[in-house]
Amino acid sequence: MTEHVSKYSDEVLGEILFKQNLRSKRMFVKILPGHLEVNLPHGFTEKNGLQFLFNEKDKILKKKKSLEQKKILLTENNPLQTLTFAVQVKKANRKSLFSSMKSGVLTIEYPETLDEKDEQVQQYFWNSINYFLRKEAKRVLPKRTRFLAEKFNFNFSDVKIQSSKTRWGSCNQKKAINLSFYLLLLPQYLIDYVILHELCHTKELNHSPRFWEWMDRVTDGQAKTLRKELKAYMTPR
Repeated sequence: MTEHVSKYSDEVLGEILFKQNLRSKRMFVKILPGHLEVNLPHGFTEKNGLQFLFNEKDKILKKKKSLEQKKILLTENNPLQTLTFAVQVKKANRKSLFSSMKSGVLTIEYPETLDEKDEQVQQYFWNSINYFLRKEAKRVLPKRTRFLAEKFNFNFSDVKIQSSKTRWGSCNQKKAINLSFYLLLLPQYLIDYVILHELCHTKELNHSPRFWEWMDRVTDGQAKTLRKELKAYMTPR
């Protein structure tokens, strides 16, 4: 059970939302758009949360800066290319935001009175993109998973497309695979790396040496190199 506890504003860290999670066993911080979210386990108070934040302040600020530098900002001069479609943003003589997909290009138009870098405008851009990312991911990712499973003799029970922003994929004990539709923001070879990562978890659920032996086997010994490359990418926050 999770419930909102309170809000706090700090001059350096910004807006902070404290949430009490009765099932949680540890305190942790999520860096979300516009605010921090602090998970308070049973028995912990806002005071405990503030002390935890201030103890970790330098690490949090460093992480926030890193996320800002990696943040994907969509503008007219900074279009986006996904695996299956392109995205272009255009200022237009209109009163409201509008998006349309044609011939593999998603065009998003916004009124001249709006700032394309405004957080709410950027959120609209991403809402439009996410709609088509999900649609396209459902079309291409299960097919690619089946192809790679057959190529390397893996068996899995199911594959589902999700909107996860915290992980590219996951695999459970029933050999069911979940893939984030944000995978379509990656180049094909890194998409394959993530899918193969989850397929290898059908053999080894942990990240033991045996797991990495499987990974090297299906990536021509490039598992650690590809893993490092993947860390340079992030989902929209």
